[in-house]
Amino acid sequence: MPYLVRDRLFIGNINDAAEVLQNGSEEITHILSLLSSASISFFSEWKSAMSFPTREINKVYFGGSVDDDDDDDDDGDKSSNKVLCLVEFAGKDLKVVRMAVPLRDMESENLLDYLDVCIDFIHKSRKEGSVLVHCFAGVSRSAAIITAYLMRTEQLSQEDALESLRKSCESVCPNDGFLEQLKMFEEMGYKVDTSSSIYKRFKLKVLGDTYNRGEIIDCSKFGADPGFPTAAVSSETSNGLGKSTTAYRCKKCRRVVASQENVIEHMPGEGESCFEWQKRKGGNPFDRSDNHDCSSIFVEPLRWMTTVEDGGLEGKLLCVHCDSRLGYFNWSGIQCSCGSWITPAFQLHKSRVDESTL
Repeated sequence: MPYLVRDRLFIGNINDAAEVLQNGSEEITHILSLLSSASISFFSEWKSAMSFPTREINKVYFGGSVDDDDDDDDDGDKSSNKVLCLVEFAGKDLKVVRMAVPLRDMESENLLDYLDVCIDFIHKSRKEGSVLVHCFAGVSRSAAIITAYLMRTEQLSQEDALESLRKSCESVCPNDGFLEQLKMFEEMGYKVDTSSSIYKRFKLKVLGDTYNRGEIIDCSKFGADPGFPTAAVSSETSNGLGKSTTAYRCKKCRRVVASQENVIEHMPGEGESCFEWQKRKGGNPFDRSDNHDCSSIFVEPLRWMTTVEDGGLEGKLLCVHCDSRLGYFNWSGIQCSCGSWITPAFQLHKSRVDESTL
């Protein structure tokens, strides 16, 4: 039996969802499925005797494209994209609205990018009826999503939201990776702010983990090239009409190679003291006037970085226009002059770029 968390909001497992789909329910009108596959066939594979009729409403891909059964020229592109969610009528008499999100119960899984669509679905479902949020066991994935929902709607900390959920269902226990991301969600003000340095560092870590697992890096997911006029215009638009942003240009040819939106901020380290293991002792031991200013800026990987596409562990970053050396990249990380270690690192030397405004 599913557990009631709030009015018209339930948490459960795959058995609870299968019961609603097979026999219907007087209470539950919507289902949010958090399983390793968005397909309804997941239920059939799990229990071969079950078969549920479905009728697709739409399919949403990362990036916002929607497949609504219309024939258009973008279908080929959409089919190669990762599915964000599938929405369909399902179950007995096709009376249940089911949204399926392909989410694995792994610490390395990207939970943040699914939060907004899941929270919106729960909110809408509670207005129209009642919603069951479930994963396979009803312990980790469903608990993480409902915790995020309680955090946003009731302005609770991650710890308080999870404790509140446990009053309804004692067994819930999101994995450590999900808990860490929910803490980021709290720090971003209960929203997934893609412009936040918190989110940018997280996405860079995900990309680094992908590389370290030996998986192919999809360079189309890199940040837009700010040197293109369209990218510059969208940057100005996103910053508000008439509001300028910092741009970094190649010192030799003046091409824009990064904007402030691409910068990955980091906490300054302890300056020269971080490099003492590399150096022989010398100088004045009482001189503590270390210069902690960073000699480089670190950015997200951008589409002009053709040397990164070659798949090597490290290499030079060359201006795509004049081939001048701008910096260095290393998937294992680079230590900044301030002492902080950045992993993975896409480094532009300040001596090789000029600051201007867009």
